[in-house]
Amino acid sequence: MRHMQRIGNLPADLTSFVGRKRELAEIKQLLTVSRLVTLTGPGGVGKTRLALRAASEEHRAFDAVWLVDLTGLDDPEVVVETVAATIGLRDESTTRPLDRLSLLLSSQRTLLVLDNCEHLSDACAGLADCLLRTASELRIIATSRQSLGIPGERGMPVAPLAVPGPDQPLTAKAPELYDGLALFMERAVAVLPEFSLNQDNQAAVAELCRRLEGIPLAIELAAVRLRALSVNTLVEHLNDRYRFLTRGSRTAAPRQRTLHALVDWSFQLLSPSEQTLWSRLSIFQGDFDLETVESVCTGGGIERQDALDLVDALLDKSLLQREEHEGQVRYRMLETLREFGRLRLGADERRSLLRRHRNRYRLLVDQAAAEWFGPQQVSWFTRLRLERAHLRAAMEFCLQEPGEAETGLHIATSLYETHWKPNAFYSEGRHWLDRMLEAAPGPTATRAEALCAEADAALTQGDIAAAELLVEEGRVLARELDHSQAMGLASLISGMAANIRGDYGRAAVLLEDAATRNAAAGNTFRLVCALLSLGTAAHYLGDRRRAAELIERSLALSEAHGESWIRSWVLIIVAVGAWQNGDNARAISLLRESLVVGRDFDDRLIITIGMRALGWILASEGHLIGAARMLGAADEVRRTAGIFTRWSQHTEFHEQCVATLREKLGDEAFAGAVRQGGGLTVENATAEALGIGPDAEKKAEEKKAAEKPSPLTRREHEVAELVARGLGNKEISSALVIAQRTTESHVKHILTKLGFRSRTQIAAWMTARKAAEQARP
Repeated sequence: MRHMQRIGNLPADLTSFVGRKRELAEIKQLLTVSRLVTLTGPGGVGKTRLALRAASEEHRAFDAVWLVDLTGLDDPEVVVETVAATIGLRDESTTRPLDRLSLLLSSQRTLLVLDNCEHLSDACAGLADCLLRTASELRIIATSRQSLGIPGERGMPVAPLAVPGPDQPLTAKAPELYDGLALFMERAVAVLPEFSLNQDNQAAVAELCRRLEGIPLAIELAAVRLRALSVNTLVEHLNDRYRFLTRGSRTAAPRQRTLHALVDWSFQLLSPSEQTLWSRLSIFQGDFDLETVESVCTGGGIERQDALDLVDALLDKSLLQREEHEGQVRYRMLETLREFGRLRLGADERRSLLRRHRNRYRLLVDQAAAEWFGPQQVSWFTRLRLERAHLRAAMEFCLQEPGEAETGLHIATSLYETHWKPNAFYSEGRHWLDRMLEAAPGPTATRAEALCAEADAALTQGDIAAAELLVEEGRVLARELDHSQAMGLASLISGMAANIRGDYGRAAVLLEDAATRNAAAGNTFRLVCALLSLGTAAHYLGDRRRAAELIERSLALSEAHGESWIRSWVLIIVAVGAWQNGDNARAISLLRESLVVGRDFDDRLIITIGMRALGWILASEGHLIGAARMLGAADEVRRTAGIFTRWSQHTEFHEQCVATLREKLGDEAFAGAVRQGGGLTVENATAEALGIGPDAEKKAEEKKAAEKPSPLTRREHEVAELVARGLGNKEISSALVIAQRTTESHVKHILTKLGFRSRTQIAAWMTARKAAEQARP
């Protein structure tokens, strides 16, 4: 029996979930008779919250529960890649992403939540139909304004919340009887803690809930108005608003008119600057940060220094949602509100905003490329993943807008080394590069590099023939343009392909050229890749000494620049060499360094290979059970990441290790230890590989950081102290009498200085510092 911790990415509730007991029970029952349940209904009715709550309540029945938010996705061609990336599936073979996704999901009980499918209904229907046919243990909850229309689907219309009828008197138990009333009361108390249902307001509260027709979004927007209006006044304003708007929108369904009326009223109550910002924010797909708002949405009536206050005003009115990702504050607008704002943008203003958005992300991509091979690598890795929807939107703009394709090609090519490759988004990278190369056929250096980038992706996926055609086209163009850096990239990719084919003599010539050209161009990232591949060629040509020198040189360059990702691969190679030379202590130390990097990048391939190599070493030292557990853990990480190809180098070490363990332990004991390792979560398996308990490493790092001289200023210490007490940015601003924007800036600086990624780490650091100070004599 497996004892794996449930995995997934369901977000925590930011506000309480109210009611829907009948609907939750119905979803549970439907999932027992159908493997696809689609929640349908108009915007604002609460489909997403209901789906997430149902998934959360059902998670114990599954090995994994995954939410795939499709709100910010416009391209149906990358729906499959989006789902695959969400569940951590690697993309390193020519096998269709859909086939790899099906294979992975067929091996475990998974609940998939496909949220906001209506604008991608055909793609979602095709995906769901294929997955359900091949993965018998898969269940899907979809949300859409209409059903997906595939065999076996069970639709469940999501109705508004129950509200009291006109002739139903309210009692103290009314909130228990009517979910709409209960939701209003909860949100009202959140705005006004002293608010309660009494004789003076109960008629108005009942009328308000009836007028809002139990639509959750409408109820939440109305409750916010209690900061400025009494319930009675609120009802009067709503009645006037509905009479006016109903006359103007006869073609809309009653509930749509109700929601439109409330949203429009919320819009009209804003200042002109707040209205303008709402409309401009509607161009953003997915979540976004303050810097993007400042770059894209200011000017023309909104000063840059006012952006934070305007965002804060929209947050206060529940028109924006605040989220935290990796310690960074980001914002999101509900799709219903985004659609409302989008309708208020003229075509010219929308095009201008999209151009500014594209420019913003071109600069971001260029900055990431410039700083990638350095100490900020992990930060850029995380940042670009967060910005994935915006990067797609920027490239889509370049494809749709005449004369912008070359810029799109530049963005897609620059993203290859900083985003597509480290995340193993090879199919999506090839998708965008293909589209951009077709749209921008001009003979430019960017095109030459794009051809080589796509060749590298094809090579990694095992599509050698396509890779060689692409890189040769890139090489010819680079030679015609006499562009040395593009020629260096072509030599690098061709040399790697020659290594894979076993033509080590040709590989050595090409990789020598790549190293020379990239060194001259100052591209240290590609230089390290060339040296590493050249070391492999030298090894197989029998020059072991030169191979070791080249690999050690690549390691030294990575360490000198504070780079992590390529260094983690070099560490594995050096570790295996150290083990072969009898230096087990160094080998284990290097492998553990690599595993830490693999964990930070969530690179399951690094983790898999590092654990396997560690298993070989443990076996050679006589730690047989530990070795077998490592091999089992490595194989489970490989399987759950959809890594279906094995590392081709050092296969003989692995096979010899397995044979030795089977011989010395016996088949039954070996299989039992492998199962134990395979039952560990990735986090616990990595902790075991690092030789520590699950929380020990984090505590050790925090203690080590706490004992160093603090890099924080006095004001930053004050902010950190309040963070440790659990205060949010708004509360900290109030306590220190500083602007909220200043507080957010301080928190960002603290995270950067301490090398942390969350407020929890700041709190632990402050606690450790206090303990260290008290322990000093």
